[in-house]
Amino acid sequence: MKNHIGCTETIKVPRLGDSITEGTINEWKKKVGDYVKADETITIIDTDKVSVDINSKVSGGLSKIFADVGDVVLVDAPLCEIDTSVEPPEDICKTKEEVGESKNNENNYTFNQLNRDIKDEAHIKDEVSKNEKDIFVKDPICFGNDYESINERTERRVRMLPIRKRIAERLKESQNTCALLTTFNECDMSKAMLLRSELNDIFQKKYSCKLGFVSLFMYASTLALKKMPNVNAYIENDEIVYKNYIDISVAVATPNGLTVPVIRNCQNKNLPQLELALSDLATKARSNKLSIDDFSGGTFTISNGGVFGSMLSTPIINMPQSAILGMHTIKNRPVVVNNEIVIRPIMYLALTYDHRLLDGREAVQFLCAIRDYIENPNLMLIDC
Repeated sequence: MKNHIGCTETIKVPRLGDSITEGTINEWKKKVGDYVKADETITIIDTDKVSVDINSKVSGGLSKIFADVGDVVLVDAPLCEIDTSVEPPEDICKTKEEVGESKNNENNYTFNQLNRDIKDEAHIKDEVSKNEKDIFVKDPICFGNDYESINERTERRVRMLPIRKRIAERLKESQNTCALLTTFNECDMSKAMLLRSELNDIFQKKYSCKLGFVSLFMYASTLALKKMPNVNAYIENDEIVYKNYIDISVAVATPNGLTVPVIRNCQNKNLPQLELALSDLATKARSNKLSIDDFSGGTFTISNGGVFGSMLSTPIINMPQSAILGMHTIKNRPVVVNNEIVIRPIMYLALTYDHRLLDGREAVQFLCAIRDYIENPNLMLIDC
Protein backbone atom coordinates (compact mmCIF):
# COMPACT_ATOMS: atom_id res chain seq x y z
CA MET A 1 0.00 0.00 0.00
CA LYS A 2 1.23 3.48 -0.88
CA ASN A 3 0.60 6.55 1.25
CA HIS A 4 -0.03 10.04 -0.08
CA ILE A 5 -0.94 13.24 1.69
CA GLY A 6 -4.67 13.01 2.38
CA CYS A 7 -7.22 13.09 5.15
CA THR A 8 -8.48 10.78 7.88
CA GLU A 9 -12.11 9.73 8.12
CA THR A 10 -13.46 8.88 11.58
CA ILE A 11 -16.07 6.11 11.65
CA LYS A 12 -18.53 6.61 14.50
CA VAL A 13 -21.21 4.45 16.11
CA PRO A 14 -24.35 5.16 14.06
CA ARG A 15 -27.85 5.61 15.39
CA LEU A 16 -28.96 2.06 16.21
CA GLY A 17 -32.63 2.66 16.98
CA ASP A 18 -35.03 4.99 18.75
CA SER A 19 -34.48 3.52 22.20
CA ILE A 20 -30.92 2.18 21.78
CA THR A 21 -28.08 4.29 23.14
CA GLU A 22 -25.22 1.79 23.22
CA GLY A 23 -23.91 -1.47 21.83
CA THR A 24 -21.11 -3.98 22.35
CA ILE A 25 -18.30 -4.67 19.89
CA ASN A 26 -18.84 -8.26 18.76
CA GLU A 27 -16.09 -8.60 16.17
CA TRP A 28 -13.60 -6.59 14.16
CA LYS A 29 -13.58 -7.71 10.53
CA LYS A 30 -10.46 -5.64 9.88
CA LYS A 31 -7.30 -4.92 11.87
CA VAL A 32 -5.01 -1.89 11.93
CA GLY A 33 -3.03 -1.77 8.70
CA ASP A 34 -5.68 -3.50 6.59
CA TYR A 35 -7.08 -1.84 3.50
CA VAL A 36 -10.82 -1.15 3.65
CA LYS A 37 -13.07 -0.57 0.66
CA ALA A 38 -16.04 1.79 0.77
CA ASP A 39 -19.20 0.04 2.05
CA GLU A 40 -17.12 -2.88 3.36
CA THR A 41 -17.99 -4.19 6.83
CA ILE A 42 -15.30 -3.31 9.36
CA THR A 43 -16.96 -4.31 12.63
CA ILE A 44 -20.14 -5.80 14.09
CA ILE A 45 -21.95 -4.21 17.03
CA ASP A 46 -24.43 -6.17 19.15
CA THR A 47 -27.41 -4.36 20.66
CA ASP A 48 -30.14 -5.76 22.88
CA LYS A 49 -32.25 -6.36 19.78
CA VAL A 50 -30.01 -7.10 16.80
CA SER A 51 -26.44 -7.32 15.52
CA VAL A 52 -25.51 -4.40 13.25
CA ASP A 53 -22.83 -4.43 10.55
CA ILE A 54 -20.83 -1.19 10.54
CA ASN A 55 -19.52 -0.34 7.07
CA SER A 56 -16.84 2.11 6.05
CA LYS A 57 -18.01 5.22 4.23
CA VAL A 58 -14.68 5.59 2.42
CA SER A 59 -11.82 3.52 1.05
CA GLY A 60 -8.41 3.59 2.69
CA GLY A 61 -6.20 2.06 5.33
CA LEU A 62 -7.46 1.29 8.83
CA SER A 63 -5.09 3.41 10.89
CA LYS A 64 -6.60 3.36 14.38
CA ILE A 65 -9.15 1.42 16.45
CA PHE A 66 -10.74 3.05 19.50
CA ALA A 67 -12.64 0.09 21.02
CA ASP A 68 -11.79 -3.58 21.53
CA VAL A 69 -14.04 -6.63 21.21
CA GLY A 70 -16.36 -6.73 24.23
CA ASP A 71 -16.23 -2.98 24.85
CA VAL A 72 -19.50 -1.08 25.25
CA VAL A 73 -19.70 1.89 22.88
CA LEU A 74 -22.18 4.77 22.90
CA VAL A 75 -24.00 6.11 19.87
CA ASP A 76 -21.88 8.71 18.04
CA ALA A 77 -18.67 7.54 19.78
CA PRO A 78 -15.61 7.08 17.51
CA LEU A 79 -14.93 3.50 16.43
CA CYS A 80 -11.92 3.80 14.15
CA GLU A 81 -10.06 6.00 11.69
CA ILE A 82 -9.60 5.39 7.96
CA ASP A 83 -6.63 6.99 6.19
CA THR A 84 -8.03 7.83 2.76
CA SER A 85 -4.57 8.53 1.34
CA VAL A 86 -3.71 4.83 1.40
CA GLU A 87 -4.00 3.16 -2.00
CA PRO A 88 -5.31 -0.40 -2.40
CA PRO A 89 -2.75 -3.21 -2.62
CA GLU A 90 -2.40 -5.00 -5.95
CA ASP A 91 -4.13 -8.18 -4.80
CA ILE A 92 -7.36 -6.26 -4.12
CA CYS A 93 -7.48 -5.21 -7.76
CA LYS A 94 -8.15 -8.77 -8.94
CA THR A 95 -11.24 -9.25 -11.05
CA LYS A 96 -14.49 -10.37 -9.46
CA GLU A 97 -14.24 -13.62 -11.40
CA GLU A 98 -10.84 -14.39 -9.85
CA VAL A 99 -12.09 -13.58 -6.39
CA GLY A 100 -15.18 -15.72 -6.81
CA GLU A 101 -13.14 -18.64 -8.11
CA SER A 102 -10.68 -18.30 -5.23
CA LYS A 103 -13.46 -18.30 -2.67
CA ASN A 104 -15.06 -21.36 -4.21
CA ASN A 105 -11.76 -23.23 -4.12
CA GLU A 106 -11.08 -22.24 -0.52
CA ASN A 107 -14.48 -23.23 0.77
CA ASN A 108 -17.02 -25.07 -1.33
CA TYR A 109 -19.10 -26.14 1.67
CA THR A 110 -22.18 -24.03 1.03
CA PHE A 111 -24.99 -23.09 3.38
CA ASN A 112 -27.39 -25.32 1.49
CA GLN A 113 -25.04 -28.26 2.03
CA LEU A 114 -24.93 -27.40 5.73
CA ASN A 115 -28.72 -27.35 5.78
CA ARG A 116 -28.86 -30.78 4.15
CA ASP A 117 -26.32 -32.23 6.56
CA ILE A 118 -28.15 -30.87 9.58
CA LYS A 119 -31.44 -32.12 8.16
CA ASP A 120 -29.99 -35.61 7.72
CA GLU A 121 -28.41 -35.52 11.18
CA ALA A 122 -31.53 -34.37 12.97
CA HIS A 123 -34.01 -36.25 10.73
CA ILE A 124 -36.08 -33.12 10.23
CA LYS A 125 -39.36 -34.09 8.62
CA ASP A 126 -40.23 -33.11 5.06
CA GLU A 127 -43.38 -31.40 6.35
CA VAL A 128 -41.23 -28.40 7.33
CA SER A 129 -40.70 -26.08 4.38
CA LYS A 130 -37.26 -24.84 3.29
CA ASN A 131 -37.98 -21.29 4.41
CA GLU A 132 -38.88 -22.45 7.91
CA LYS A 133 -35.76 -24.64 8.16
CA ASP A 134 -33.57 -21.79 6.93
CA ILE A 135 -34.89 -19.53 9.68
CA PHE A 136 -34.23 -21.91 12.55
CA VAL A 137 -31.25 -24.03 11.46
CA LYS A 138 -28.56 -21.61 12.62
CA ASP A 139 -29.01 -22.00 16.36
CA PRO A 140 -25.45 -22.39 17.74
CA ILE A 141 -26.67 -24.46 20.68
CA CYS A 142 -26.94 -27.44 18.35
CA PHE A 143 -23.18 -27.57 17.85
CA GLY A 144 -22.22 -28.39 21.44
CA ASN A 145 -19.06 -27.65 23.45
CA ASP A 146 -15.44 -28.74 23.20
CA TYR A 147 -14.26 -30.79 26.16
CA GLU A 148 -10.51 -30.92 26.74
CA SER A 149 -10.48 -34.13 28.74
CA ILE A 150 -12.93 -36.18 30.74
CA ASN A 151 -10.39 -36.09 33.59
CA GLU A 152 -10.25 -32.29 33.76
CA ARG A 153 -12.99 -30.25 35.43
CA THR A 154 -12.69 -26.69 34.18
CA GLU A 155 -15.10 -23.87 33.51
CA ARG A 156 -15.05 -20.59 31.68
CA ARG A 157 -17.02 -17.38 31.96
CA VAL A 158 -18.25 -15.48 28.93
CA ARG A 159 -19.92 -12.09 29.06
CA MET A 160 -23.53 -12.27 27.91
CA LEU A 161 -24.19 -10.63 24.59
CA PRO A 162 -26.56 -7.65 24.85
CA ILE A 163 -29.21 -9.51 22.87
CA ARG A 164 -28.97 -12.54 25.18
CA LYS A 165 -29.15 -10.28 28.23
CA ARG A 166 -32.18 -8.49 26.82
CA ILE A 167 -33.90 -11.82 26.10
CA ALA A 168 -33.37 -12.86 29.72
CA GLU A 169 -34.73 -9.55 31.01
CA ARG A 170 -37.82 -9.63 28.79
CA LEU A 171 -38.66 -13.24 29.62
CA LYS A 172 -38.42 -12.53 33.34
CA GLU A 173 -40.43 -9.34 32.90
CA SER A 174 -43.15 -11.35 31.18
CA GLN A 175 -43.24 -13.90 34.00
CA ASN A 176 -43.29 -11.22 36.69
CA THR A 177 -45.89 -8.99 35.02
CA CYS A 178 -48.39 -11.24 33.26
CA ALA A 179 -50.75 -13.80 34.72
CA LEU A 180 -49.51 -16.50 32.35
CA LEU A 181 -51.75 -19.43 31.54
CA THR A 182 -51.48 -21.94 28.68
CA THR A 183 -54.29 -23.82 26.98
CA PHE A 184 -53.71 -26.72 24.59
CA ASN A 185 -55.43 -28.40 21.68
CA GLU A 186 -54.63 -30.94 19.01
CA CYS A 187 -54.88 -30.20 15.32
CA ASP A 188 -55.42 -32.71 12.51
CA MET A 189 -53.03 -31.56 9.77
CA SER A 190 -54.40 -33.89 7.07
CA LYS A 191 -56.20 -31.29 4.97
CA ALA A 192 -53.51 -28.65 5.46
CA MET A 193 -50.86 -31.10 4.27
CA LEU A 194 -53.02 -32.09 1.30
CA LEU A 195 -53.60 -28.43 0.43
CA ARG A 196 -49.90 -27.70 0.53
CA SER A 197 -48.97 -30.73 -1.56
CA GLU A 198 -51.54 -29.75 -4.21
CA LEU A 199 -50.50 -26.09 -4.35
CA ASN A 200 -46.77 -26.32 -3.75
CA ASP A 201 -45.60 -26.70 -7.36
CA ILE A 202 -47.95 -24.00 -8.62
CA PHE A 203 -47.05 -21.74 -5.70
CA GLN A 204 -43.32 -22.20 -6.23
CA LYS A 205 -43.54 -21.50 -9.97
CA LYS A 206 -45.55 -18.33 -9.42
CA TYR A 207 -43.84 -16.92 -6.32
CA SER A 208 -40.40 -18.64 -6.37
CA CYS A 209 -40.79 -19.98 -2.83
CA LYS A 210 -42.45 -22.95 -1.18
CA LEU A 211 -45.67 -22.75 0.80
CA GLY A 212 -45.00 -23.50 4.45
CA PHE A 213 -47.12 -24.21 7.49
CA VAL A 214 -46.09 -21.08 9.41
CA SER A 215 -47.75 -18.83 6.83
CA LEU A 216 -50.91 -20.96 7.03
CA PHE A 217 -50.98 -20.49 10.79
CA MET A 218 -50.29 -16.77 10.36
CA TYR A 219 -53.28 -16.50 8.03
CA ALA A 220 -55.49 -18.53 10.36
CA SER A 221 -54.33 -16.45 13.34
CA THR A 222 -55.08 -13.22 11.49
CA LEU A 223 -58.65 -14.33 10.79
CA ALA A 224 -59.10 -15.41 14.41
CA LEU A 225 -57.68 -12.09 15.67
CA LYS A 226 -60.18 -10.21 13.51
CA LYS A 227 -62.98 -12.14 15.21
CA MET A 228 -61.54 -11.67 18.72
CA PRO A 229 -59.81 -8.27 18.99
CA ASN A 230 -59.20 -8.74 22.72
CA VAL A 231 -56.36 -11.15 21.87
CA ASN A 232 -54.78 -8.42 19.74
CA ALA A 233 -54.96 -5.89 22.60
CA TYR A 234 -52.67 -5.32 25.58
CA ILE A 235 -52.72 -3.74 29.03
CA GLU A 236 -50.95 -0.45 29.66
CA ASN A 237 -51.22 0.82 33.23
CA ASP A 238 -54.98 0.85 33.95
CA GLU A 239 -56.07 0.90 30.30
CA ILE A 240 -56.63 -1.71 27.60
CA VAL A 241 -55.11 -0.68 24.26
CA TYR A 242 -56.92 -2.00 21.18
CA LYS A 243 -55.12 -1.87 17.83
CA ASN A 244 -56.86 -1.74 14.46
CA TYR A 245 -53.95 -3.51 12.77
CA ILE A 246 -52.39 -6.96 13.15
CA ASP A 247 -48.60 -7.25 13.28
CA ILE A 248 -47.47 -10.84 13.84
CA SER A 249 -44.09 -11.50 15.42
CA VAL A 250 -42.35 -14.72 14.38
CA ALA A 251 -39.85 -16.23 16.80
CA VAL A 252 -36.56 -16.78 14.96
CA ALA A 253 -33.42 -18.53 16.22
CA THR A 254 -30.21 -16.77 15.11
CA PRO A 255 -26.55 -17.39 16.03
CA ASN A 256 -26.87 -14.79 18.80
CA GLY A 257 -30.10 -16.08 20.29
CA LEU A 258 -33.85 -15.89 19.84
CA THR A 259 -35.21 -12.83 18.08
CA VAL A 260 -38.78 -11.88 17.24
CA PRO A 261 -39.02 -9.85 14.02
CA VAL A 262 -42.41 -8.61 12.87
CA ILE A 263 -44.51 -9.06 9.74
CA ARG A 264 -46.73 -5.98 9.58
CA ASN A 265 -50.31 -5.34 8.50
CA CYS A 266 -51.22 -9.01 8.26
CA GLN A 267 -54.88 -7.99 8.13
CA ASN A 268 -54.23 -6.66 4.61
CA LYS A 269 -52.22 -9.64 3.36
CA ASN A 270 -53.40 -12.81 1.66
CA LEU A 271 -51.69 -16.18 2.06
CA PRO A 272 -49.10 -15.71 -0.74
CA GLN A 273 -48.18 -12.27 0.59
CA LEU A 274 -47.66 -13.68 4.08
CA GLU A 275 -45.43 -16.47 2.71
CA LEU A 276 -43.39 -13.98 0.68
CA ALA A 277 -42.96 -11.77 3.74
CA LEU A 278 -41.84 -14.81 5.73
CA SER A 279 -39.42 -15.80 2.96
CA ASP A 280 -37.93 -12.30 3.00
CA LEU A 281 -37.59 -12.57 6.77
CA ALA A 282 -35.72 -15.87 6.36
CA THR A 283 -33.33 -14.30 3.87
CA LYS A 284 -32.59 -11.42 6.21
CA ALA A 285 -32.08 -13.78 9.15
CA ARG A 286 -29.65 -15.97 7.19
CA SER A 287 -27.55 -13.00 6.12
CA ASN A 288 -27.77 -11.21 9.49
CA LYS A 289 -29.54 -8.26 7.83
CA LEU A 290 -32.45 -7.87 10.24
CA SER A 291 -32.74 -4.20 11.17
CA ILE A 292 -34.07 -2.49 14.28
CA ASP A 293 -37.29 -1.67 12.43
CA ASP A 294 -37.87 -5.39 11.84
CA PHE A 295 -38.28 -5.91 15.60
CA SER A 296 -40.38 -2.95 16.73
CA GLY A 297 -44.04 -3.47 17.56
CA GLY A 298 -45.92 -6.71 17.14
CA THR A 299 -49.39 -7.54 18.45
CA PHE A 300 -49.27 -11.36 18.44
CA THR A 301 -46.49 -13.95 18.26
CA ILE A 302 -46.09 -17.38 16.64
CA SER A 303 -43.31 -19.72 17.78
CA ASN A 304 -42.59 -22.94 15.88
CA GLY A 305 -40.79 -25.37 18.16
CA GLY A 306 -41.76 -28.16 15.81
CA VAL A 307 -38.72 -27.54 13.60
CA PHE A 308 -36.59 -28.73 16.53
CA GLY A 309 -38.83 -31.75 17.18
CA SER A 310 -40.71 -30.29 20.15
CA MET A 311 -43.84 -32.28 20.97
CA LEU A 312 -45.32 -29.75 23.41
CA SER A 313 -44.29 -26.54 25.15
CA THR A 314 -45.61 -23.55 27.09
CA PRO A 315 -44.28 -20.50 25.24
CA ILE A 316 -43.76 -17.24 27.14
CA ILE A 317 -45.56 -14.08 26.03
CA ASN A 318 -43.54 -11.46 24.18
CA MET A 319 -44.32 -8.33 26.23
CA PRO A 320 -46.45 -6.25 26.00
CA GLN A 321 -48.48 -8.62 23.85
CA SER A 322 -51.27 -10.67 25.37
CA ALA A 323 -50.85 -14.04 23.67
CA ILE A 324 -48.44 -16.33 21.84
CA LEU A 325 -49.18 -19.41 19.73
CA GLY A 326 -46.85 -22.40 19.95
CA MET A 327 -46.64 -24.78 16.98
CA HIS A 328 -45.08 -28.21 17.41
CA THR A 329 -43.92 -31.23 15.47
CA ILE A 330 -46.32 -33.25 13.32
CA LYS A 331 -46.63 -36.90 14.33
CA ASN A 332 -48.84 -39.71 13.08
CA ARG A 333 -51.09 -40.56 16.04
CA PRO A 334 -54.09 -42.82 16.61
CA VAL A 335 -57.29 -40.78 16.90
CA VAL A 336 -60.98 -41.63 16.96
CA VAL A 337 -62.95 -40.53 13.89
CA ASN A 338 -66.60 -41.61 13.52
CA ASN A 339 -66.11 -44.13 16.34
CA GLU A 340 -63.16 -45.74 14.55
CA ILE A 341 -59.47 -45.58 15.40
CA VAL A 342 -57.50 -44.10 12.50
CA ILE A 343 -53.99 -42.72 12.04
CA ARG A 344 -53.78 -38.98 11.41
CA PRO A 345 -50.93 -36.43 11.32
CA ILE A 346 -51.45 -34.47 14.53
CA MET A 347 -49.86 -31.26 15.75
CA TYR A 348 -50.29 -30.14 19.35
CA LEU A 349 -51.03 -26.43 19.66
CA ALA A 350 -50.36 -24.28 22.72
CA LEU A 351 -51.68 -20.78 23.42
CA THR A 352 -50.14 -18.90 26.32
CA TYR A 353 -52.17 -15.82 27.23
CA ASP A 354 -52.32 -13.02 29.78
CA HIS A 355 -55.15 -14.03 32.11
CA ARG A 356 -55.41 -10.42 33.34
CA LEU A 357 -56.90 -9.48 29.98
CA LEU A 358 -58.25 -12.71 28.53
CA ASP A 359 -60.66 -15.08 30.22
CA GLY A 360 -60.19 -18.79 29.74
CA ARG A 361 -63.29 -18.98 27.55
CA GLU A 362 -61.91 -16.39 25.12
CA ALA A 363 -58.51 -18.04 24.94
CA VAL A 364 -59.96 -21.50 24.29
CA GLN A 365 -62.33 -20.15 21.64
CA PHE A 366 -59.46 -18.32 19.95
CA LEU A 367 -57.26 -21.43 19.83
CA CYS A 368 -60.18 -23.53 18.60
CA ALA A 369 -60.79 -20.99 15.82
CA ILE A 370 -57.19 -21.38 14.63
CA ARG A 371 -57.51 -25.16 14.81
CA ASP A 372 -60.75 -25.12 12.82
CA TYR A 373 -59.18 -23.01 10.06
CA ILE A 374 -56.20 -25.36 9.76
CA GLU A 375 -58.32 -28.52 9.87
CA ASN A 376 -60.74 -27.06 7.31
CA PRO A 377 -58.78 -24.64 5.09
CA ASN A 378 -61.90 -23.92 3.02
CA LEU A 379 -63.21 -21.94 6.00
CA MET A 380 -60.40 -19.44 5.42
CA LEU A 381 -61.87 -18.69 1.98
CA ILE A 382 -65.26 -17.93 3.52
CA ASP A 383 -64.00 -15.72 6.37
CA CYS A 384 -61.24 -13.83 4.53
